[in-house]
Amino acid sequence: MQEKLSIHGSWTNRWVFILAATGSAVGLGNIWKFPYITGENGGGAFVLVYLLCILLVGVPIMISEVLVGRRGRMSPINSMIETAKESGLSRRWGLVGWLGALAGFMIFSFYSVVAGWVLYYIAAMANGDFVDAGKAQVGATFENLLADPETMLIWHSVFVVLVMAVLVGGVNKGLERASRILMPALFLLLLLLLGYSFTTGHFMEGVTFLFHFSPDELSWEAVLTALGHSFFTLSLGIGAMIAYGAYMPKKASIGGTVLIIAVLDTLVALVAGMAIFPIVFANQLSAEAGPGLMFITLPVAFGQMAGGQVFGFLFFVLVGVAAWTSAISLMEPSIAWVVERFKVHRLIACTGLGLLGWGLGLLSIGSFNVLSDYTLLGMGVFDLLDFATANIMLPLGGLLVSIYVGWWMKRPALENELAIRNPFWFNAWYLAIRFIAPTAVAAIFALNLYNKLAV
Repeated sequence: MQEKLSIHGSWTNRWVFILAATGSAVGLGNIWKFPYITGENGGGAFVLVYLLCILLVGVPIMISEVLVGRRGRMSPINSMIETAKESGLSRRWGLVGWLGALAGFMIFSFYSVVAGWVLYYIAAMANGDFVDAGKAQVGATFENLLADPETMLIWHSVFVVLVMAVLVGGVNKGLERASRILMPALFLLLLLLLGYSFTTGHFMEGVTFLFHFSPDELSWEAVLTALGHSFFTLSLGIGAMIAYGAYMPKKASIGGTVLIIAVLDTLVALVAGMAIFPIVFANQLSAEAGPGLMFITLPVAFGQMAGGQVFGFLFFVLVGVAAWTSAISLMEPSIAWVVERFKVHRLIACTGLGLLGWGLGLLSIGSFNVLSDYTLLGMGVFDLLDFATANIMLPLGGLLVSIYVGWWMKRPALENELAIRNPFWFNAWYLAIRFIAPTAVAAIFALNLYNKLAV
């Protein structure tokens, strides 16, 4: 029987899919969040718990999403509908695809704003704006950027154009070509920065911060953090892996491929930490997480060090590439659906959805300045979009996918698509996707929602 292919095209080989999916998984969180939460929550002990969470939660759900995509060979919405029809189920399962595509679109609208900050810092680093700058000066630069909607608009617009320029090329001329160039560039930049961190004289201090084995620092809150990050770091719940799975060659092993992606994603995060923290500690600065580390602490550190302008520039290029590859995957699910639904060229789909995402991003920009007085539940547009997607839509999407694949899809279809020769490994995955993963994601969903709303 001839292999069914997606109308959008197919990855040339398995490794292109690995590069594209790793690009989706590797984002800003790998660089500004994971290294910090590792160091603060038991180091090596946290890494072990995190890897266990990846194996029991992240990997099983990612396998399920890729499986649905390759089985359906369409956008996440239509792949859910097609696989549901195959199992004699209601078309309403397509709503799970809708939830993921909408979440990806919403994340893109504010993610592109943050990525615009990164582009601004690339230009500032190239211009030498942070050479010999202190924390007060760099902090003022960041605050001035947030207070300047015109400047943020420019860089937000540039980033949206960069993303759409890739997506308009389709699977082979767009997504695949970008992955072949951007991901090796990301790995090379990361290794260059790691080499630079060796010259700081504080490399072992950074390694100790990351990998000190301290089980006593591993609280239940840390375990929940590891569980949550293992889910979010692999771009689950947004339809990206269903979309990318639709373009995956039939002969490629889903299970083995997903494991490689999970390992690469974790390695990038850990190497980023080994590259970043020696630079921070060399300047006696705080190893804080989040925007403060990215846009204040590190520019100060680079500004004080020999060769810092060059390597600071390379660092922000690295971050920009990570943001670019992630943002591409955020929009692919909705663009694929528009092409299928309305039978239009990708240029029209990218232009229309790109303008909508750009427009929603304007509200996020305004929430830092001209619209800062307008809030809902005490949050501006930027924070509200972040809260709704990260705490509600993504975990709910992942939970529904695990329930759908584990409890509703017919087992013969799963066995056929996964083609796992050893029944032990199939049964291990089946156990995880039916019981362990949904229970864990439900816990993430409930506890995060409680923690956010109880404040």
